[in-house]
Amino acid sequence: MAKPQPGDVVHVNYTGRLLDGSQFDSSEGREPLAFILGNSMVIPGFDAAVADLEVGEKITVTIPVEEAYGPHEEGLIQMVPKDFFQGESPEVGWVVQLQSPDGQVMAASIEAISDEGVTLDLNHPLAGQDLVFDLELVEIGGEMPEWMSAGCDDEDCAGCGSADGSSGFS
Repeated sequence: MAKPQPGDVVHVNYTGRLLDGSQFDSSEGREPLAFILGNSMVIPGFDAAVADLEVGEKITVTIPVEEAYGPHEEGLIQMVPKDFFQGESPEVGWVVQLQSPDGQVMAASIEAISDEGVTLDLNHPLAGQDLVFDLELVEIGGEMPEWMSAGCDDEDCAGCGSADGSSGFS
């Protein structure tokens, strides 16, 4: 059987765990995750592991930090004044959406609140972690999910993904 090629739509069942065995995401009970192979829609190690599979094949793979969400960077922890929240009373554990000057939207978790301000962590929640995935390639090809081409006018587009298609680990 053939392996998928870059640009193919692939459909994958997966379960993601940390090295301690705790599960952080799974497609169980949902449709398989569909994405375009080699199109930076998922973390590099996940993409590479799926590229080596044939339909019906199952593997368990450990993806190192460098091929997952990268190291946890202290420079991505910032303090902002409490009035940044414009009258809201922020709480530790909240995840807030921020917009950079260039328009990029990013998530930040509130790590601490003090008299000096609110400490935000802009690292991905899985940054600094090696990840373990159970993978099964279910299908190559098939229907491209609507979110992949939403808002795209190019009929040759291989899924520009104007929506983020977030799976929890993209």
